[in-house]
Amino acid sequence: MPDHLPDHLSGHVSSTLYAALGAQRVLPVLREAHADEAVRRTTALLAAGCRAVELTTSTPCWAEALSRTAPLYDVHGRPALIGVGTVTTTAQAEAALDAGAAFLISPYPAPEVRAVAVRREAVFIEGGFTPGEIAAAVRAAGSAKVFPAHVGGPGFVRSLKAVLPTAVIVPTGGIRPAEIPDWLAAGATAVGIGGGLPTDPDELAAVFAGPATPCRAPRDAAAGC
Repeated sequence: MPDHLPDHLSGHVSSTLYAALGAQRVLPVLREAHADEAVRRTTALLAAGCRAVELTTSTPCWAEALSRTAPLYDVHGRPALIGVGTVTTTAQAEAALDAGAAFLISPYPAPEVRAVAVRREAVFIEGGFTPGEIAAAVRAAGSAKVFPAHVGGPGFVRSLKAVLPTAVIVPTGGIRPAEIPDWLAAGATAVGIGGGLPTDPDELAAVFAGPATPCRAPRDAAAGC
């Protein structure tokens, strides 16, 4: 967790979210064909010990899925932290927060989303790829999403952490589950994974119960409904 947070986030849910990401090490990124499947997978993740889950605006009726999952609890009785990714517009940011999003994530710099987050005192993990973009996101909120992470590899994250040692860094994009330990060793707080997580309940629980290890069972819009 960053040593210093912007005033609008001090003492806010950001500290809870960043701690949860550090504990679970993997941030599931759900891009589903419909809201019901997003709800089903989120429920399975919460039952496996995951607390923070990222839905995405690419799922049809994502706001419905969010409103159905935001009030849930994880297997340990903690309130779920359900966020929304691929948020790039003011309208999406407002809709996500109105539906109960615990955090917002963009794939690239999105000043309009950042403005909404500041005004509504919401957590925003802003995407970036260049060191300048990532540093700007970290200055704004203490965190950044590195995307597309596979282009730079773990070595790129290691270099970023050398100059941003307290930053919460979440690399996402093209990362296989078997590679998770390499990214964590490079300094990532958590790794965004869009596919490849196990479907077996026991195997899925193992992902969130201890040090991240390779997973064995690969699995390969608008808000209004």
